[in-house]
Amino acid sequence: MTRFDKSFGLKAMILSAALSMTAGLALAGDNNVSTDKILEALKPKPATRGLSVGPQADTTAQARESTFLNTVRNRSTRSLSTGEREQIAELAATKPKIDLEIQFDYNSADIAKTSVASVQALGKALSDPALKGSTFVVAGHTDAIGGEAYNQGLSERRADTIKKYLVQNYGLNGTDLVTVGYGETKLKDAANGADPTNRRVQVVNMDTKTAAK
Repeated sequence: MTRFDKSFGLKAMILSAALSMTAGLALAGDNNVSTDKILEALKPKPATRGLSVGPQADTTAQARESTFLNTVRNRSTRSLSTGEREQIAELAATKPKIDLEIQFDYNSADIAKTSVASVQALGKALSDPALKGSTFVVAGHTDAIGGEAYNQGLSERRADTIKKYLVQNYGLNGTDLVTVGYGETKLKDAANGADPTNRRVQVVNMDTKTAAK
């Protein structure tokens, strides 16, 4: 093989590797979700009742949920007690929800430019007639890097940022958005606390209304 062939082959390999790395970075940064996907995830599910649960018991449970939600509307995110945060999580466990990999600037509550599209998709979804008027929980989560108290505060500030963006840019009613922060207490990947998937915003449709069967 000539020196020219060797040089050409080396350059081709370097170019190929560079293109592969660029493609990988593009895919890694493209975690935005569509409005349709958010809509589908948050639509109320048809009501299902067990044999031992009648309409009266179901109505009583809905009334308790509504009463509790009314106590946390318009509350400062940081004013929620540990017990209230856990009660929100318990109610949210059975509700339609979606985890959004919304990234923020490092050690900041400012939405990263790469995640603006996801927040915009969320705004369009929550403004859709199928969801508009429901009550939603916007829950902030961090990874396990850093102190527990710091992460708790950071998750609260990030949840507040999302609420502010939705109210200012999509005219959503602030009373319909309940913000809560969980810091590092509810990791998505508990085995790897530093994994980026733990840094997320979960949106839950808390509306007690259900879709018709």
